[in-house]
Amino acid sequence: MTESITPDEAVTLYLKDREPDVTESTFRNHRYHLKRFREWCDDVGFDDMSEMTGKRIYEYKIYRREVGDVNQVTLSNQLSTFRVFLRFCENLDFVEKGTAESVMMPDIKPGEDARDIALDSDTANQILDYLQKFEYGTFRHALFYLLWHTGMRTGSVRSLDLDDYHPDEYYLEVRHRPDTGTRLKNKHAGEREVNLKPEVCEVLDDYIQIHRHEVTDDYGRRPLLTTKSGRAYNSLIQKNIYTITRPCHYTGNCPHGRDIEDCEANSFDYASKCPSSVSPHPIRRSAITAHLNADVPKEITADRVNVSVNVLEKHYDARSESEKRELRRGYLGNI
Repeated sequence: MTESITPDEAVTLYLKDREPDVTESTFRNHRYHLKRFREWCDDVGFDDMSEMTGKRIYEYKIYRREVGDVNQVTLSNQLSTFRVFLRFCENLDFVEKGTAESVMMPDIKPGEDARDIALDSDTANQILDYLQKFEYGTFRHALFYLLWHTGMRTGSVRSLDLDDYHPDEYYLEVRHRPDTGTRLKNKHAGEREVNLKPEVCEVLDDYIQIHRHEVTDDYGRRPLLTTKSGRAYNSLIQKNIYTITRPCHYTGNCPHGRDIEDCEANSFDYASKCPSSVSPHPIRRSAITAHLNADVPKEITADRVNVSVNVLEKHYDARSESEKRELRRGYLGNI
């Protein structure tokens, strides 16, 4: 027998249950996706989860696709969260057993769920040249170089402590520490040691000596990337990456024909409005592609950036067919 509960109450219980076990970004996504479900409930007057049926689920799907005007990939992501939420409701007897299986996922064409946004190696090196000359050893220089060289996720870079950096041996330790404020996407399976080339260590050494704030976070840990008050937060990392990837920042010119002084993106808080700026994730994808173009085996690259080979091939390998062909050419002499 199901128990009567409102959608708002059920969503609140679900989010409270999920928050300790997932990363901040995953939690935000689930909260956002289920906010859309709550909006549908308000619009149609649905107020009792025990009345959830396959027909109601289908109505919600159509509502999100047509009223929300979302693409197939976004719709799939939102329905995936909704299905997990319904399974939670099944376990607590808020809905009938098997209700979650009524969620029909949209068909996605091959390659449709892979992002096309990337930052090519030439642009990344141009940004690094600019940072080397004009912002050497700064927070932004250390951050961008780490992201580009290691292909790490933002959460992994943010989680690093000063003691995780081993300059004499040229590597970083990446650790899952949920009890003290930093967790990895893949939890303990995401823990690893990441090699660094000497040039990156040189920049990190100078950043630590000159620009790093000698502070501790709320748990008494000494972060590697800092603000004046503690560990660098995610939005600060994102804003710095959006800023440095604007062409006007590292070239002084705008490829979009805008007046730089009057452009809405010409500020730290609104740099993301530049059509050419990117968030940290495309840098990760491009860094992985750069590893593959340098003929680093997929298995080694996958271990370094903490993804499976299948996920790497599907979501992160942005090489063109011509680039793949040129790499294969080098092996023909062995045949």
